[in-house]
Amino acid sequence: MNLSDFDFEFPDELIALRPARPRSSARLLVVRGNDFRDERVSMLPEILEPGDRLVVNNTKVVPGALDGLRVRETKVKISLNLVQDMGNGEWRALAKPLRRISDGDLLEFGGELRATVVERRESDVVIRFNLSGGAFDEALALLGKAPLPPYISSRRKVDRKDREDYQTVFADRPGAFAAPTASLHFDSALLDGLARRSVGITPVTLHVGEGTFLPVKTERIGDHEMHAEWGEITSESASKINSARASGGRVVAVGTTSLRLLESAADRRGVIKPWSGPTSIFIKPGYSATSADAVLTNFHLPKSTLFILVAALAGLERAHSIYRHAVRERYRFYSYGDSMLLFLE
Repeated sequence: MNLSDFDFEFPDELIALRPARPRSSARLLVVRGNDFRDERVSMLPEILEPGDRLVVNNTKVVPGALDGLRVRETKVKISLNLVQDMGNGEWRALAKPLRRISDGDLLEFGGELRATVVERRESDVVIRFNLSGGAFDEALALLGKAPLPPYISSRRKVDRKDREDYQTVFADRPGAFAAPTASLHFDSALLDGLARRSVGITPVTLHVGEGTFLPVKTERIGDHEMHAEWGEITSESASKINSARASGGRVVAVGTTSLRLLESAADRRGVIKPWSGPTSIFIKPGYSATSADAVLTNFHLPKSTLFILVAALAGLERAHSIYRHAVRERYRFYSYGDSMLLFLE
């Protein structure tokens, strides 16, 4: 299939620049076959059944967007997004303007936080910070900003509120470059309602990498290579997920990241095994998912691997139909936008 098959149009004003408040008041499109129902995320306890189990991604977004100066004879403003902790104080980062940075450059970010450029590469840099451990964490907490995707950060300034808004209630394990956005709709009121309904919640971890924002550049989608992201499903989580299905409950993957991790760990029957390591799984039309019975996900970019994943689960024609409905009904799109619950049949 060609990349153009996954294109669609919608008005820019549907891009959400702030999340719904409260979080669970976001709109929810419930899709069963060709039946579309317009609901609210707060209705999940009524939509789901006792014994169902939500699988959520507990990765925590690192406040890794840093503004600083390249220091030489003259100083140049630079922006960094930290994307991978390489150990020993070294990080891989995306940098702007990359062409103004060279090996050995000193970068200053304010306070005591500085870094040296170890290597400038074709599309990123490796830097070594002067601080480590708790001192580095404190400096990053003070100086770093939420790494909002460009379709938001290009339209407004990133502020302190985003540090809270762009973090899920499940965030527990630091390491993500971007938020698992389907989980941004959960708040304490929704969690209480799900508990009263006896809907279980099980955490897994997939540290979302920069690949989530990188465009597909190959015309044939089968030629696209996914970036690897590190994930883990513990034996306890695998057992709870398998037990839910064995007892007649449904497994609902909260977000494409949770689904990709489940599929990485599932056998042909959909049984989840404890799993840890990198995954570069690409779910595209022709792929048959076995690990989940439904997926909760936001509305994604055209021609993105995320919309391609939706098309794999729903079928290409139905995926376009779902998105036409969302545009017609003025659903809000992307990271801070509304959500869809797609039942797999």
